[in-house]
Amino acid sequence: QVQLVESGGGLVQAGGSLRLSCATSGTLFSISPMGWYRQAPAKQRELVARITSGGSSNYADSVKGRFTISRDNAKKTVYLQMNSLKPEDTAVYFCNLRWPLSDVDYWGQGTQVTVSS
Repeated sequence: QVQLVESGGGLVQAGGSLRLSCATSGTLFSISPMGWYRQAPAKQRELVARITSGGSSNYADSVKGRFTISRDNAKKTVYLQMNSLKPEDTAVYFCNLRWPLSDVDYWGQGTQVTVSS
């Protein structure tokens, strides 16, 4: 059974930092592409950052230079370090795992990030 559990969200002032974690189980984590997405109220879910099994990453333009995605294959966990947070970063953040060599996606339950001005 595949499980993705996010943690680390919360309320922070603009300019602050948060670190999100997504612990997985029942997965082929080390060979799975991973990603972080977010969804603000009344908006579509959007990609924030992705990281390949080999460690290559890419980011949405809106977070480049402020957010960093990383992974720990031994812990089967992916992280999102968020610095210089802005009110427009407020959203529910979701962890995503793409099953290797497939188009099957798994999602966590989401963690709320709220940035106050």
